[in-house]
Amino acid sequence: MTASPPAHIWLDGQLLPADAPHLSAFDRGFQLGDGVFETLRARAGRPTELHEHAERLRRSAAGLAIPLAEDIESRLAAGIAELVAAEGLDGPDGDASIRITVSRGVFFGRGLLPPDEHPPATVVIQAWPVGPTPPDHLERGLHLISSTVRRDPENPLAALKTTSRADYVFARVEARTAGADDALFLTTDGYLSEATSANVFLVRGNQLATPALGCAILPGTTRSWILRWAEEAGLSAEEAFLTTRHLHEADEAFISSSVAGILPVTRFDAEPIGEGRPGPWTLRARTDREAFITQVRE
Repeated sequence: MTASPPAHIWLDGQLLPADAPHLSAFDRGFQLGDGVFETLRARAGRPTELHEHAERLRRSAAGLAIPLAEDIESRLAAGIAELVAAEGLDGPDGDASIRITVSRGVFFGRGLLPPDEHPPATVVIQAWPVGPTPPDHLERGLHLISSTVRRDPENPLAALKTTSRADYVFARVEARTAGADDALFLTTDGYLSEATSANVFLVRGNQLATPALGCAILPGTTRSWILRWAEEAGLSAEEAFLTTRHLHEADEAFISSSVAGILPVTRFDAEPIGEGRPGPWTLRARTDREAFITQVRE
């Protein structure tokens, strides 16, 4: 059964009906993809790692010279609380996927160069219920293919979470056409980069490896958590320059994102990884991450 669509959005401090007109056709986010965004999870109305996401939002916005309010984090916290309450996702069993989108705002002129007068940024928050993970994803694992799109480590936009997602859409369509679950980007010099909306990890023996920041990746908040978790769990973790050979020769592999959490990868370019089924470290990491999200903090 298809879930009901959201009933509300939060736009620049106001809760509005989801099906009402919202953005100006002159908004640079709509016209040029001139914006940044974050996605995170809110369990029982409590956003997970909101501070980390707000800091990354600031870095992305600064990279495009989009000014943000000094109190943006507190504004986002208030907006998320209001929205998830309106959507009925703030109860003890509430589990929401939150998207925060910031565009440069409305400018009635033309051209690529941002205006000197700095129009107010447009800030939108959306929320969807997080459904159960398909059992097949955990029992069988995911099949990834290598995308024909290549990531350039010298591109300064690689570490910014911008709303310009054409490369990612193209890669995800490639995966669907190939009958795969997702696509994995390689760098222009052949190293592993990231999936379309997730970081990738490899396990071999007691070693955990993930592509280094120099591999044109977006440093995910869940990625940072996993690197800390590995030390406590007894894995030797490293950020490295990895090739497809490392992936093919891994005992197990998984991807991580803020909303989907940790998901096993058991095939790459139609070849099995390890024994071709989710590995114990992957399942332990997922269990521990879910426990972290649901734990009650003071």
